[in-house]
Amino acid sequence: MVLFATLVSGGWVLFAQPAPASDELRREVEQAERAFAKTMADRDHAAFASMLAADARFVGEARVLRGRDEIADGWKRFYEGSAAPFSWEPELVEVLPGGDLAMTSGPVRNPAGQRVGTFTSVWRKEADGRWRVVFDRGCPPCECK
Repeated sequence: MVLFATLVSGGWVLFAQPAPASDELRREVEQAERAFAKTMADRDHAAFASMLAADARFVGEARVLRGRDEIADGWKRFYEGSAAPFSWEPELVEVLPGGDLAMTSGPVRNPAGQRVGTFTSVWRKEADGRWRVVFDRGCPPCECK
C-alpha cells in the first residue's frame, strides 16, 4: 500500500492508495491465458472447460452463453477436427490491485496466421487459487484510431 500525505488546515492527512498489482500476478494471468489458448491448439475441449468459471459469460454476436456447461457446449464445435480453426494470444494483461480480478486482450488469428479479430477476457482468481475466465468477448478487427 502506498501512503500519500497532504497538509490540510495546519495538519497532515494521510491517504492510502492500493499498490499496483505485481509483475508476478500479471505473469500468472498471462500464463493462464496462454494455457487457455493452448487448449485450442491441443484440441483439448475438457481442458478448455476446466478453465471456465462456473458462472462465466461468453458474449457472442448472436447471443450470450451463460455458465460453464453452456459455454463448453457452444464451443465444442471449435474443438472438432484435427486443425484449430483459430488461435489467440494475450497482448495486454492487467490485474486489479486486490490481485483477484484481471483482464487480457489480444489478437485472434486464422490458421494462416492473419489477424481476424480481437478478444477480451476477464479472469477471476478463485478460492482454489486458479485463475478462471468469467467474461469473454471477441470482435472483428477495426481500423479505429
